[in-house]
Amino acid sequence: MDVKFINPFIQSVVRVFETMVHVKMSVGKPYLKSEDHSAADVSGIIGFSGDAAGAVVISFSTDVACKSASQFAGITIDPQHPDFADAIGELANMVAGNAKKEFTDLNIKISLPSVVIGKQFTVSNSRTAPRIVIPCKCELGDIYVEVAMEVMRNPATGTPKTAAVGA
Repeated sequence: MDVKFINPFIQSVVRVFETMVHVKMSVGKPYLKSEDHSAADVSGIIGFSGDAAGAVVISFSTDVACKSASQFAGITIDPQHPDFADAIGELANMVAGNAKKEFTDLNIKISLPSVVIGKQFTVSNSRTAPRIVIPCKCELGDIYVEVAMEVMRNPATGTPKTAAVGA
């Protein structure tokens, strides 16, 4: 995956968490995810379609998800709160939407957020697009942003690429 597709997500997660959650985010060195399993308890997932296919997954421990959702909403939110999943989904949506703005030469649509809550769940990797993990740290704890994106159209020529099964 080209770094030009990762940098917008790095910039977006920093911007969203600084402006909406009111925490300073530091970003570690991105790396290729080699396994499907997740150490997280909560993930917000946004899919991509159009000129690029893939997804962005924002993952947290339950503790960090609760703290992030609470600071974002301005009230105490735990996993039983009716707005917990909505808050996590909206944070994922803002990270994906802000990154999407940077892909001006591609027509990309983003899905509604899905939120997965529980221990030891798996968000399967694409068979064709590698998943890059962007490790992030803030005063609330660790947050992981995973990005898998396959460009389906050459932005320079407009020529469609053939989509692979299981992308």
